[in-house]
Amino acid sequence: MLFGRRTAQWWCVLALFLVGRPAAAPPAAEIVFFASGRTLPIAGHAVEGGTVILYLRGGGELVCDPKLIERIVGDAAPVVAVAPTPLLTAKLPSKPYAELVESASERHGVDPRLVYALIEVESGYRPNAESPKGAMGLMQLMPSTVRRYAVGDPFDPEGNIEAGTRHLSTLLDEFGTRGALAAYNAGEGSVRRFDGIPPYPETWKYVSRVLEIVDAQVVVR
Repeated sequence: MLFGRRTAQWWCVLALFLVGRPAAAPPAAEIVFFASGRTLPIAGHAVEGGTVILYLRGGGELVCDPKLIERIVGDAAPVVAVAPTPLLTAKLPSKPYAELVESASERHGVDPRLVYALIEVESGYRPNAESPKGAMGLMQLMPSTVRRYAVGDPFDPEGNIEAGTRHLSTLLDEFGTRGALAAYNAGEGSVRRFDGIPPYPETWKYVSRVLEIVDAQVVVR
């Protein structure tokens, strides 16, 4: 699966070297997508001696095991796979609310493909969607989530996507990808109680459907 459990060690597991190499860093800006589901904007990268050096935009560098990186996307370049896997090319068709999704995803360290998939499953991109249980808007925020993140208008796309992505980031940090999706659907208490995806057919189907949509957004070439 494209995602793993996210922990505080998402910065790689090897070493963080806060020493500048401004002359060596490539000029193009890039975004690193880690296997954990986190993302990191960087100035550029290089592969040296079986490791990947990530040049940080604020200066300094991060030396990382390539197995922990899913892909690196350049601003104007195709996806570059740094691990010994087939070359992956991002296939992100133009979608509604793309600017809001991309912005919120980068701000909260969530893969935007996951947010797009959630919106598709939750509301089918209908900003005024409302469920019988009271879930509202694009990311179907429950009233408790609206209160938790102080959302003024849950049917406003910007506020809805911001709160939904922020909430998803919190769930990912605690439960990992599959558990986070289950918690988004069935509630955090259910995932804690069953120590994983609860035995609800609807929740299992929900998690599988979201991840299928995520996988469909990348093609191997």
